[in-house]
Parts: sequence; structure tokens; C-alpha cells
Amino acid sequence: MNIDDLLRRDSFIERGARARAQALLDAGTFRELAGPFERLHSPWLAMQGLVTQADDGVVVAKGLLAGQPTVVLAIEGAFQGGSMGEIGGAKIAGALELALRDNERGVPTQAVIVFETGGVRLQEANLGLAAIAEVQSGIVALRRHRPVVGVSAGTVGCYGGMSIAAGLCSYFIMTREARLGLNGPQVIEQEAGVAEFDARQRALIWGLTGGEQRTATHLADACVDDDTAAVHAAVVDCFQRGVPPVHRSDRTADFLACLAQVDTTHQATLEDVRRLYGKGLA
Repeated sequence: MNIDDLLRRDSFIERGARARAQALLDAGTFRELAGPFERLHSPWLAMQGLVTQADDGVVVAKGLLAGQPTVVLAIEGAFQGGSMGEIGGAKIAGALELALRDNERGVPTQAVIVFETGGVRLQEANLGLAAIAEVQSGIVALRRHRPVVGVSAGTVGCYGGMSIAAGLCSYFIMTREARLGLNGPQVIEQEAGVAEFDARQRALIWGLTGGEQRTATHLADACVDDDTAAVHAAVVDCFQRGVPPVHRSDRTADFLACLAQVDTTHQATLEDVRRLYGKGLA
């Protein structure tokens, strides 16, 4: 990409959560639910002397996407690393439940979740874990009726319990800059040692957990450029496919069979992983 193309590009990554939700919905249809004027901030952060945010870092919007009723749930990675606490998790789970009720009443409402999250908010411990479990349950319930499309653009990535939520989505879209993993590089290095995973090696991190690799290994369905129009088009395409005949989370045996072939006596290369998963999940 030359400099002129770069300057003309409408970066999805550079948008905040609210701007991402607005960009995904049809012009003039964005309506925010449980917004900042509702003052739904975490009571637990304040108790620990931490600055709260009036929307707890989660934007819930309802509108139309390509003319279809849609809820967009966008996590703000700039607030507490996009971590999930009691309030933010409840907002996402509640919106998914509303979409489910719409479908049960004959209104075919679909959902997009924009993941920019490090997982559970450690300051809220079990409450955050319970909230993530409710989000996961909400995805599974809704995807029986309409697709639930996940998007991870960057720069925080998608980690922890929310990476499991991403895996439960009907479809998952990433940019090359995004990352997806149960544990972050620093956590892996801390628990297994630098010889197992060097968190300073950016090429290694993106090579194994970045959007291009995750798409090649069937943990994501599309890898798109960091361009708002490209992300929007990919989301529309996923919805047009309808509910997949088999969800990714129903193929656990296939993924485990691929994992069993990984040689654990040395650090796997991205080519090793791509070959094993590409062959086993094709």
C-alpha cells in the first residue's frame, strides 16, 4: 500500500467502540441502548480507587445493517484493556437476550460483537467470569436463529474467556493486526518460560496468533484489511451466508485431532501449525 492509499484509508482500528458501531450500521439507523447518560459504571473499580467510565467500556447499539435489524456490541479496548466486568458483560448479555426475544416474536434480529478485549477484568474476579459465561450462553442461544458475527480488528486483540465467546460466534472476522488466543503472550511466558514463548518477539506473536494465521487455521472465517468498508462488507457477507450448518464450536473433535499432531518437543512454527490445521480442517 502506497502513502496515498494509506492516507485515504478509513481505518477501522483507529475508530473507538462507538464509531465502530456507527460505521457498521446503516446511516441514520444507529440508536444507542444503555449509553453513557445511563451512568452504568462499575461500582467495584471506584472502591479500588480506579477511574470508572459511564458506559463501562461497552457500546450497545441497535439499528439496521444492510436493511436487517441488528444489534452491535462494541468493546472499547482503550478502557481497562477492554476487560469484561459485571456491568459491561451484563450489557452484552442483555442485548443478546433482547435479540433472542425479537427472533422468538418473529423479528429476525442479528448480532455483531466487536471484540477488543483482554478477557476478564481481574478487579472484578468472579463477577467478571460470570458475566462472560452469560455472554457465551447468549451467543449460543441466539445463533440458533440468526448468525452472530464476531469482529476483532486490533490493537488489544481478543483473549481470555472472551476468546471462547469469539469461538462460539457463527462467523469470526479478523484483520492482520488483530490477535486471538486464550492466553496472551506475557501470560504464556510468565507461566511456561521465555524458552516456550518469548513475548518480545512480535513476529512470532502475530505469526501464530494474528488474523492471517488464525484464518488459515480455520479459527477465523475471513482476514480483511484494516479498512472500515472492507470490515463492513465482510460482516454483510457473513450474514448473507445464514446460520452455518455446523458451527466451529461443534467441531471440537476435529480441532483436537489437529492439536494432537503438534510436536511438543520443540516450538511449533507458523508453517507447522498452518499445515496441520489446514489439512485436518479443510
